[in-house]
Amino acid sequence: MRLAHATLILVMVVLVPAPACRAAATSEPTAKPCRPPSVPLVTCDPYFSIWSPADRLTDAETVHWTGNPHRLHSLVRVDGKTFRLMGEEPRNLPAATQESVDVLPTRTIYKAVADTVRVTLTFTTAMLPDDLDILSRPVTYVTWTAAATDGKEHAVAVYFDAAAEIAVNVPGEQVVWSQQKIGDLAALRIGSKDQPVLAKSGDNQRINWGYLYVAALPGPMASQAIVSSSAAQGAFAGGQKFPADDTRQPRAAEDDCPVAAVALDLGKVGAAGVSGTVMTAYDDIYSIEYFQQPLRPYWRRNGAEAADLLKAAAAEFPALAKRCEALDAELMADFRKAGGEPYARLAAIAYRQCFAGNKLAADSSGQPLLFPKECFSNGCIATVDVIYPMAPQFILFGPTLTKATIQHILDYANSPRWKFPFAPHDLGQYPKANGQRYGGGEKSETNQMPVEETGNMLLILGALAKMEGNADYAARYWPLLAKWAEYLKDKGFDPENQLCTDDFAGHLAHNVNLSAKAIAALGAYAMLCDMKGEKDRAATYLRLARQFAAKWVKEADDGDHFRLAFDKPGTWSQKYNLVWDKILGLGLFPDAVLRKEMAFYKKTQKRYGLPLDNRQPYTKLDWTLWTACLTGDRADFDALVAPVYDFLNETPDRIPMTDWFMTDTGKKRGFQARPVVGGLLIRMLYDGEAWKKWAGRDKRPAGQWAPFPSPPATAEIVPTSREKPAQ
Repeated sequence: MRLAHATLILVMVVLVPAPACRAAATSEPTAKPCRPPSVPLVTCDPYFSIWSPADRLTDAETVHWTGNPHRLHSLVRVDGKTFRLMGEEPRNLPAATQESVDVLPTRTIYKAVADTVRVTLTFTTAMLPDDLDILSRPVTYVTWTAAATDGKEHAVAVYFDAAAEIAVNVPGEQVVWSQQKIGDLAALRIGSKDQPVLAKSGDNQRINWGYLYVAALPGPMASQAIVSSSAAQGAFAGGQKFPADDTRQPRAAEDDCPVAAVALDLGKVGAAGVSGTVMTAYDDIYSIEYFQQPLRPYWRRNGAEAADLLKAAAAEFPALAKRCEALDAELMADFRKAGGEPYARLAAIAYRQCFAGNKLAADSSGQPLLFPKECFSNGCIATVDVIYPMAPQFILFGPTLTKATIQHILDYANSPRWKFPFAPHDLGQYPKANGQRYGGGEKSETNQMPVEETGNMLLILGALAKMEGNADYAARYWPLLAKWAEYLKDKGFDPENQLCTDDFAGHLAHNVNLSAKAIAALGAYAMLCDMKGEKDRAATYLRLARQFAAKWVKEADDGDHFRLAFDKPGTWSQKYNLVWDKILGLGLFPDAVLRKEMAFYKKTQKRYGLPLDNRQPYTKLDWTLWTACLTGDRADFDALVAPVYDFLNETPDRIPMTDWFMTDTGKKRGFQARPVVGGLLIRMLYDGEAWKKWAGRDKRPAGQWAPFPSPPATAEIVPTSREKPAQ
């Protein structure tokens, strides 16, 4: 993690149960209503990610996660009178009265009343973790269901538009558009004029290649056009037909704001209700540059084109809607069982945000590779200490997704390019995964995170092996893992002055929490050795991990808690890395250590949560939820989650969930929309049966990933200074 220096389509597992969480002794308290700081609408990947930063959908324009306008609008016309359902525009129209908003793992559901009609507006992104073909589709469905509230029938029509700015990085870039007939679909397409595919990397960036699609699904009578937003909205509000498509192109996306607009005539609507659907999708054509190789999005791996995507998404919507509804119900029930209503609400938002912060691409063999983006911390791609905190979401859902998060890191670390005895930090800057960018990169050990990233990788591999009941995947990289284990043996217990994942706090020597990570990672390596049949090596490393743990307990002790650094009495920190001792069943640290830390945390936390350590009042959302799990006791978990839930509801920063905030004021300290919040699902890994159930649904046959890309061949045409010194 870094400190930065109508529906609409938006286009055999074996688990040994972990120690069960103990239920709270008291009855479940009534949770406060959930008010997300920003509401997820379109949550497909880091480029196609649109949010509503307000309590009511009509109180603000929708935005990309970076905060730049990515405007979507919706209107409803009831018996000739028009109301706003989404967006601030047109300002001369009244807003429908919003009754509720509900954020679920795959859907966001708004309910609003316009005159005598209740409209349910549902955004569905089919994030089905056991179906990678569906999970990778860059499609969000928008569905309107209108029902009369007075027992009478009313003439109802609904409207949707998506702005051309969604297809460019900055609104001054020129766009072009067209209408396309795709089977039974009439699709609207908008894209940049220049199409600079994978040309630029960066953090505060939006896509400016590929194409945005909007299409109405079969059902209510639909009309569509690509015209200025004012022309489209004005025509609908006035009960008129859309004007003919605007022909003034190419032009800047900000020039009279061209939009892809669709109107659905729901006809006469009574108490039974009528629904209509539009879909919006985004075809990026190529998603990631992977060591100079352009990678297709996973859904394109077998040659599918945008037309295939749209036809399949439209045809499969009824079945997908049912699957999403079922997933939401089951997953929310499991979240509630694991941690109560506040936790379920936090986890649902985290689930959406985590998937939206990743891109699922296919390697040259068609195998899945998952690339997270370090949103608003420096834009790195496939950062190991972003993969580590988000890993619980992927570990929960099975081996395939877990492997997809680390395969590229292992291949890179195992290649001649990576010359260090520890794990790398990242693969580059999104969307270019061409080699480490952070710190000294591939050149030096300056500002690396050697203990951090090495421990992270061994722990994730340990969780994967626990899931599968074998170390076969790890065995492919056995010499590499042995090298990493030796590094932690020499450097892990008492870390030198170096950065860890919380690098915004600066370098720290003798880091007690980082030491705990190294010890747990050595225990995980011992477990891998045992599974691989190397019993003597397993015994050696398990004995070492136990010796280090006993030494840790003695040297980090500071009375009623354990220190931030071994040499700093009177200090403290969250020991979130200790979670793996329980999850992996390593048995390295006594329960008394966890209980003592938890008692200290509960009396130390502030209005909006437990600070990360004694140095500053800021905290990390992901680590606080990990820390809340340490004892496995539900009452302890609830005690640490309650103020975090208050933060979510009361923070003044209306952005996709930040993971770095002030515990005294509830204000953002930095970061937003990062996939690290997938770490909130770590509570689920404490329930061995729930973990086994979800991971067991991964039925994808294991495949062979493509070899690490070879560097492109080059030929010297003009002698360089390496061969012929300059005169």
